[in-house]
Amino acid sequence: MNAATGLQTSASLGQQLVDLAPLIELLLIGAGLALLPAAAVVWRARRQGVRGWPAWQRVLTVATLFLTLDLVIFGAFTRLTDSGLGCPDWPGCYGEMSPFHARADIHAAHEASPTGPVSPTKAWIEMVHRYLATAVGALITGLMLLAWRQRDEPGALSPWWATLTFVWVCVQGAFGALTVTMKLQPLIVTGHLLGALLGVALLTTQARMLDPAPLGEPEGSDARRARWANAGLRRAGFVVLALLTLQVASGAWVSTNYAVLACAEFPTCQGQWWPAMDFEQAFRLWRPLGGDGQGGVISMAGLTAIHMAHRMLAGVVSVALVVFAWRLARWRAQDDGPDRADDRVNDRMNGSTGFSASTREGRMPGVTLVPPVPVWRREARVLALLLLAQIASGLSNVVLGWPLAAALAHTFGAALLVWWLTRLLVLPREQATWRLLLRGQDARVESDTGSHQRPQLPPHQGLHGTASRASVS
Repeated sequence: MNAATGLQTSASLGQQLVDLAPLIELLLIGAGLALLPAAAVVWRARRQGVRGWPAWQRVLTVATLFLTLDLVIFGAFTRLTDSGLGCPDWPGCYGEMSPFHARADIHAAHEASPTGPVSPTKAWIEMVHRYLATAVGALITGLMLLAWRQRDEPGALSPWWATLTFVWVCVQGAFGALTVTMKLQPLIVTGHLLGALLGVALLTTQARMLDPAPLGEPEGSDARRARWANAGLRRAGFVVLALLTLQVASGAWVSTNYAVLACAEFPTCQGQWWPAMDFEQAFRLWRPLGGDGQGGVISMAGLTAIHMAHRMLAGVVSVALVVFAWRLARWRAQDDGPDRADDRVNDRMNGSTGFSASTREGRMPGVTLVPPVPVWRREARVLALLLLAQIASGLSNVVLGWPLAAALAHTFGAALLVWWLTRLLVLPREQATWRLLLRGQDARVESDTGSHQRPQLPPHQGLHGTASRASVS
């Protein structure tokens, strides 16, 4: 096989698979790249009057999330252009910090195998991906250090969330190294993609927990938040998110095994509704790229099984997302909870006013009326549109011969679905806590002596929280 020969040639020309000589230079490049978006975000936030560590923590977390999404797309571009081994060692390129410094080795490898994985263009694509990954790692490291430094600030998120994200990015770096050293083994590459989406979910969770935006209108937001925290639909949403994760893993398995074109038409495959398939070979996880795990080459039946499994699971996940979006659009703050049945009886006895009896009787402290209007209608529409776009890009991959634009859109769509579902399921900050925090900040600014007492807020939210709060994860 030409691909196998190319891999062997590139490996033989590289002195070693892991060469840490350029590590310091790469870390400095990543830190420099991280300073550019960080400086832009800080400048913009200052102009908007952002103050207080909790607000800054959210701004920096959202910026890191945005760059992580960009990194997911560029990682997909690296994989889809067959540039993953453009530099056959790690973390540098032939022991150098850039393809420019390694141009002689790259030229020699390309001359030895013109159709192999090494070329000047592929080397630059792979190294830019590594530079961007290092920049995201630098931002996450900075967030963690700041989170621990400001851990006693009222309203701040627990520093353990930032620490968990730092651990994640280190594990992702290890998977990146294994992707190169194990020559794009499908299981490793699939794990690398799933890890990237885990990072998206982690950063989204933190940004959402710091989000002061109300659920629906500001009036009654905390009551709606409390209802949503215990809603059966929210619990069902976690099941949908788990199904989506399984589907993403299936899609990554299709892509990393190059099984997209095993079926070149839809809805049939190879002119049949149920073509010849070998599921045992298809899901033999520990095997090299293109191999069957037993010293041979994976068969067309195995590739077809990988493709068809993804199609069938896509049908199940699509139905689950459609039903969830439909229920989400109809969900009202009084539609769930153990007191709802009694509320309906009391409403009929006392005369229905459109508000639950529990609300009228003051079961929600601090809120007297909560209009039963849909809370998630806009979010449900966005979820439905993301699903439609994902279906369209998936079909385009099949019927148009796996074009790069459609493949990138499909990966990006998966990341956006994970982001949006996570955002829906994680609870934002309580409005009462946010108002108290703002009053405390205003008082400290107005205080000339700096002796104004801080508001009595929980020191952290989430993993390190000490006060009783609704579950957000």
